[in-house]
Amino acid sequence: MKNLNALMQNIIELTTVIETKYPELYKYLDETPLSIGKHPEKEISTIDLQSYLQTLKTLLEDYIETHQKPNLV
Repeated sequence: MKNLNALMQNIIELTTVIETKYPELYKYLDETPLSIGKHPEKEISTIDLQSYLQTLKTLLEDYIETHQKPNLV
């Protein structure tokens, strides 16, 4: 299991890729449902961050799959 710092670094790197290579997708990240912060008394856990990272990965993979231009070779 990754630690909090490693997970945060992965999230930052992935959101940077989305922002720079897929700006049309980046604007929807604010609409991504999160469990982080719903319970102010609860600290953010590695499970919360892993879940969010997986959500970002799935969002990007689905976007690439559905918006990929066909290779006409």
